[in-house]
Amino acid sequence: MKRLNHILLTTALCSVLTACDVLDQEPQAEVSESVAVTNLKGATAAMAGMYNQLQDGNYYGRNFILMGDVAADISQSVGTWDFYREMDTYVTAPANRENAALWTRAYRAVNIANTLIEAVPGLTDIPDATKNAILGQAYFIRGLTFFDLTRSYGGVPGVVGTLGIPLVLKPSKQVDDSLFPSRSTLAESYAQVESDILKALELLPETHANITTTRSQAVKGTARALLSRLYLYTNQPQKVIEYANLVINDSKYALLGSYESIFSGAFSTESIFELAFGSTDQSGLRNWYFPSSMGGRGDIAIHEGFYAELIANPNDVRGKMTARDNVVGVYYSTKYQKAGNIDNVHILRIAEVYLNRAEALAQTGNLTGALADLNRIRTRAGLAASTVTGLQPTLQAIWQERKIELAFEGHRFFDLVRTNQALTKLVAVARKNGPPITLTNAGRQVFPIPLADIDSNKNLDQNEGYR
Repeated sequence: MKRLNHILLTTALCSVLTACDVLDQEPQAEVSESVAVTNLKGATAAMAGMYNQLQDGNYYGRNFILMGDVAADISQSVGTWDFYREMDTYVTAPANRENAALWTRAYRAVNIANTLIEAVPGLTDIPDATKNAILGQAYFIRGLTFFDLTRSYGGVPGVVGTLGIPLVLKPSKQVDDSLFPSRSTLAESYAQVESDILKALELLPETHANITTTRSQAVKGTARALLSRLYLYTNQPQKVIEYANLVINDSKYALLGSYESIFSGAFSTESIFELAFGSTDQSGLRNWYFPSSMGGRGDIAIHEGFYAELIANPNDVRGKMTARDNVVGVYYSTKYQKAGNIDNVHILRIAEVYLNRAEALAQTGNLTGALADLNRIRTRAGLAASTVTGLQPTLQAIWQERKIELAFEGHRFFDLVRTNQALTKLVAVARKNGPPITLTNAGRQVFPIPLADIDSNKNLDQNEGYR
C-alpha cells in the first residue's frame, strides 16, 4: 500500500483510503479507466466521480480551504492537529499529512478528467451537445485543479517560484515511466491552466437542466469567473476586466441582499460554482471551524488581530458571524453553521468577481470604477461607501475588503502571495498557542512537494524553501 500511495500522483484509484471513486473498479495498481467510459452511462458516472474528488475532505470539502486560511493571518490552529499547526507557524514539513493529501486528491481529479477527455470523443451513443458539455466540464476541472496545484506548489509569476507542477495530460492506466513526471516551468503551468479553462469555455453550455446543476457543475459563466481570477495571478488586468464584465452582466448572477443567507441557504444568485453536501456526503468545514462548545471540533479559530478587524465596525454583518468559546478563550467563525456538517462550499461567487474587477480597474487607472465595485461589496455588508483616493490606497482598500468578504473561504494566503504582501503582512502575527509568528523564508510562500512523491520519483525537484 505504501508503494501504491506513492504512485497515486497520477492515478484516480480510491484504494482503502476512500470508497467513493466510480473509476475504482478493481483493487490493483493497474486499472483501465477506459473500460468505465464506454458509453453515456459510464461517462456520466465518471463525471460524478470527478466532482466527488473536489468534494472530498482532502480538497474543497475541508483541507484546501483550511490550508489557505491557517497559513495566513485570519485563522489559527488551536487544537491538537499538528499538521495544521505546522502550516500556521511556517514549519510545514514535506511529510505533512494534510499537504500530501491535497496533492494526491487533486491529481486523482486530474486523472478522471484526463480519462473523460480521452474517451468521450470516441463514444457513439452521445449527441454532440452532450459530449461537449461533458468534455467542457472535464477541461474545467483539470484547469481548476492545475490552477490550485500551481499556486500551492509552484508560486506566482514575478513573486515566488520558477518551477510549476507535473502537467499530466493523459490518463494513467498502468505502472510505467509516465507515473514519474518532472515539473514543468511556472509559466508553462499557468499557460496550461489558461488553455484548459479557455477550452472549457468553448465547449460548455450557458446553463444545465436546472439552477442547481447550473451552479454546482461548470457552465460558461463558471469558466469566465475562474478566468477573471486566473488573470489576476498572471498580471493581465485587461483580461480580468473582460471576463469579469461577462460574469457581472450575466443575469444568472447577482449579489444576494443578505450576506448571511449566502451560507445559510444554497445555490443563490450569489453562487457561480458551489459544491453541494448532504447527510450522506458531508463537508468537514463546520466541524473544524466551529467551537467544541457548539458541537464542532474547534481546531481552527480566528486570529485575535483579525477578530478585531471583523468587529471594528458594528454595522458590518460579517463581523456578527462569530462565536466565542469561553473555555478556550478564542473566537470562531460561524459562516458554516448547518447541523450535520451539510454546509455547501463556494468555490466561486459573484462578490469575488466584483473584487477581481475592482482590483483590475485600479491597476488600469480607473479608480472611479474600482471604487464603485468596492462599494457594492461594502454596501451589502452594511458599511458606508469608501471615499479613498489614490492608486495604492485604493488597492489596499480592495485587498482589505477581500480579506473580510472572503474570509474562511481559503483565499487569504494566496491573495497575500500573489499581491507580494506575504512577507510584509505575515509579521508578528499573534497566536493563542505560542509566541507571535513571522513568515521570514520567502521560499515558504508555497507548500512543499510531498515527501512520498519526492522519494519515489527521482524526476521531481523539491521547492527551495524545503530542501
